[in-house]
Amino acid sequence: MEASRKTPSFSDALRHLLVLMLALLPAVGSMPVPTDVPMCTASETAHYSLTFTGKWTQAAFPKQYPVYRPPAQWSNLIGVTHSSDYHMWQSNEFASNGVREFAEKGEAWTIMKEVETAGERIQSVYGILSAPAVVGGSGQMDAEFEVFARHSYLSFMVRLVPSPDWFVGVDGVDLCDGDRWKDKVTLELFPYDAGTDSGFTFSSPNFETIPQDRITQITSSFPSHPANSFFYPRLKHLPPIAKVTLTKIKKTNQIISLPLEPTQSNLLPTGNEIEDKLINTPLDCEVSPWSPWGLCKGKCGDSGVQHRTRYVIMHPANNGAACPLLDEERKCFPDNCL
Repeated sequence: MEASRKTPSFSDALRHLLVLMLALLPAVGSMPVPTDVPMCTASETAHYSLTFTGKWTQAAFPKQYPVYRPPAQWSNLIGVTHSSDYHMWQSNEFASNGVREFAEKGEAWTIMKEVETAGERIQSVYGILSAPAVVGGSGQMDAEFEVFARHSYLSFMVRLVPSPDWFVGVDGVDLCDGDRWKDKVTLELFPYDAGTDSGFTFSSPNFETIPQDRITQITSSFPSHPANSFFYPRLKHLPPIAKVTLTKIKKTNQIISLPLEPTQSNLLPTGNEIEDKLINTPLDCEVSPWSPWGLCKGKCGDSGVQHRTRYVIMHPANNGAACPLLDEERKCFPDNCL
């Protein structure tokens, strides 16, 4: 009987790719540089810290907010530093199999193989980075990474948990400005749909999108289905669900940040959530359609009363519109009187 094969872990995949990237570095200098983008001429390598801050709170996103099984949280962050001719993912383009698996399940093995292939084929990827998951909708994770002139771009993804195939991330932010490195970059992040699962809500069961759609940004009005967890028709724009801060730092010995097990330690203390508490997205009450009118109750020859009802689908929150009446009556005349 054959021994069972052990599935490579996320950390194993990262270590494997790191070895490959280090092996490719001597050849990077000979690669042609694209001429259709601004050229980075910084002579020194640069080191950055990355701080991802989740802002997925019940006050900011009250509709169907996941409170258990599982509660709102963030997956590991997976990212790469690269040249301008590489894209980990792109809005309005189709997700690769690796992006699909990460967006739907948080599995990174396939996307690591895709990064490895890009490194072997066009040597466009320089390094990889990861940060530990956040056990909660609000909290933060940190990583450090290195960039240089030929590979001055950063891309990353973080999955929303639970969700069908939703994620936040950055597609190719350039940290170089001519002959110098940017000191600090802060970006607000909004949710994206990977286009591979057609679920409308955070806890929707798997429902494969056939044919596959392109990656699209989720807004307060798109998708326009009222059941969508991010559908807030009163808002022009969704509030940011996360942000990332990239800060230039002095060189350290740690360039690659391997993932840790998610713990409570990377939850933000209550005192650091003042900014999030200022965001209170109004959620209007939603009710079902009226039921059919009930039987007419009354004495023969006299007018009677009949009722119809409806029920609350979504209770209001954060000063949203109150629920209308759930019971209605009208006069009627009994039928079938003898």
